[in-house]
Amino acid sequence: MFKKSNLVWLLSLLLITIILGIPAANWMKQEVKSDRAAHRSSLDPVIMVPGSSATQNRFDSFVKIINQKTARPHSLIKVTVERNNQMHISGKLLAHDHRPFMVIAFADNADGYRPIQRQAAWMNLAVNRLEKVYGFNRFSGIGHSNGGLIWTLYLEKYFDQNRFSLDRLMTIGTPYNFNERNPKKQTNILKELVKGKKKLPRHLIVYSINGSINYSTDGLVAAESVAAGKYIFQGQVAHYTRITVTGSDTEHSDLPQNQQIIKLIKQNILETQRRSDMGQR
Repeated sequence: MFKKSNLVWLLSLLLITIILGIPAANWMKQEVKSDRAAHRSSLDPVIMVPGSSATQNRFDSFVKIINQKTARPHSLIKVTVERNNQMHISGKLLAHDHRPFMVIAFADNADGYRPIQRQAAWMNLAVNRLEKVYGFNRFSGIGHSNGGLIWTLYLEKYFDQNRFSLDRLMTIGTPYNFNERNPKKQTNILKELVKGKKKLPRHLIVYSINGSINYSTDGLVAAESVAAGKYIFQGQVAHYTRITVTGSDTEHSDLPQNQQIIKLIKQNILETQRRSDMGQR
């Protein structure tokens, strides 16, 4: 007959096994995720997000200028997210192109705090969809105007660092404090981004660029609002650099086609990543 003491012993052993097994299972899950992220995909797109009122065609001129000066043209893939979360993807991934440009735009591209929050959530859906279609686990980012706000919200609220790797982000004419020039008067968007900054990838390199037609504004966004990005990124990411460009094509809407900014993108996103990949071989 089975003794009561043996039953107690077996139950105790089972309980110990369960207690020890839970942390081990969680550890294995984390290791699998980390291992997946460590194996960087050969495809390394540059994902671009336009500002409010801009469509998926916002970066067409920029991509055309880039492709005119390269032996291997970059693909241009576009996705527009509808209000009902449905997506329309267009464009073709060219053979042997490891650095395609991908544009994420929104049918509801209104300006304002609440719309930008919704657009960040839609961006998350779009990135996940693009990953399933094209199979990448790393990318770089460019955001023009409010596109930089959408990028930053996405990184703080939705970006999965165990699944994806993002090394570099460039925001162009991004009003981190909306129309407020006084950094002591933080708008809702800046308050939220400062509050969530600890969720940003620690290894991230950020370039924040502002145009200047009179050293204080690009005609729409004040330099002080762009500079407010330091309260989000400085001391939180690996490197944060703010750059001011002057001269021709420095008005807000002209910035994506500005030759100085195109040169900065080539040097600090496209060519830097290529050198990094060559160094890993």
